[in-house]
Amino acid sequence: MYKELDEILVTEQQIRMRTHELGKEISDTYGDEEISVISIVNGAIIFTADLLRTITSPVRLDCIRVSSYGNSTTPETAPEILDNMRLDLAGRHVLIVDDILDTGKTISKVVDVITKQNPASIRSCMLLEKIGTREVVYQSDFVGFSIPNKFVVGYGLDFAGRYRNIPVIGVLKEKLQTVAV
Repeated sequence: MYKELDEILVTEQQIRMRTHELGKEISDTYGDEEISVISIVNGAIIFTADLLRTITSPVRLDCIRVSSYGNSTTPETAPEILDNMRLDLAGRHVLIVDDILDTGKTISKVVDVITKQNPASIRSCMLLEKIGTREVVYQSDFVGFSIPNKFVVGYGLDFAGRYRNIPVIGVLKEKLQTVAV
């Protein structure tokens, strides 16, 4: 299963351990307050599912679908909302969950959309943050792992819809970073 990877940056065990730690940090932050978790899908779907099982605070869940990468290893366009959330977030504590903080454009777009609903608070939890790639200033409240500026797949992260099911986070071999029909 790992033959597509040049290297593994984060193992299954590291993901599992850090996800539990993040769940505790989030639960400690919110206590008994209800959280409206907004997962940015498809990338964060696996991380969100695992993270929610570790949070002890009451949770409501919704998803937002945003696209910016297409079939490229770099963001091709400005983030576009493809499918919006359905929850009413007015006066609610919102936790945005995403797979990776890269340029900062996607999370900034989602924060702008949510801010218009007048939530009580907005925080974010990122599985990964890339070092040295930010184009928009943004600091996540909860971060799983900091990684170098390499194109990664696995544990929900993809290239052209592939490799999401790899249970580790690894660097995709360069020869596979082109779209095959």
